[in-house]
Amino acid sequence: MIKCIVIDDEPWALALIEDYVKKTPFLELIYSTTKPIEAINFLHDNKVDLVFSDIQMKELTGIQLMKIAGEKCRYILTTAYSEYAMEGYEHNVLDYLLKPITYDRFLKAAAKAKDYFSNSLPVAANETKQKDFIFLKTDNRLVRILLEDILFIEGLRDYISVQTKTEKLIVLENLKNLENELPGNLFMRVHKSFIIALNKIEIIERNRIYIRKHIIPIGDTYKPVFFNTVDANKFG
Repeated sequence: MIKCIVIDDEPWALALIEDYVKKTPFLELIYSTTKPIEAINFLHDNKVDLVFSDIQMKELTGIQLMKIAGEKCRYILTTAYSEYAMEGYEHNVLDYLLKPITYDRFLKAAAKAKDYFSNSLPVAANETKQKDFIFLKTDNRLVRILLEDILFIEGLRDYISVQTKTEKLIVLENLKNLENELPGNLFMRVHKSFIIALNKIEIIERNRIYIRKHIIPIGDTYKPVFFNTVDANKFG
């Protein structure tokens, strides 16, 4: 369960997000308020994973709140003004929701948070050691590929292309299925058609990633989680 709080100085907007959080199975609402100063005090004294906060509030803006509260949690920002959203990407923001907010759009943002926290969970001491290879089916045979050799993976309709240090393999597999098999601390989906090896990144320029001679686009949907991961230095 992801422990959440909701902050909005408009009671009707607060009630809407409260309702959305309560109907989402993997979210747990532990606090809500129309007063951002009180929210900062709560954040200081309690373990919170995710904050849903309005950007434009009279007492304190959402951006100011994040700066004061620090990096102990992640944020999904809500706003009626799209021009304020991009500033939030400088902080620990996973997504932003433009009012009026539908539950469908809210759920997409919540799913990003779920993916983020799933990939960020520490490995338990008694957990099996992470394997360093996968088997992929190509040319009617199973090929063992070391995870360290993979640069990136591209989805091609019913097939995927796996670019390694030495070759490109065409594999009959679904990109989503392979994403679920790969360890989240080593690989990340950065576009609907691309998964990259985080430790193979050489340059990040605007919305592009350079890995050797290859240029991989960063999709808008995946941008917040990717840049938060980069900022947090979660790969070496």
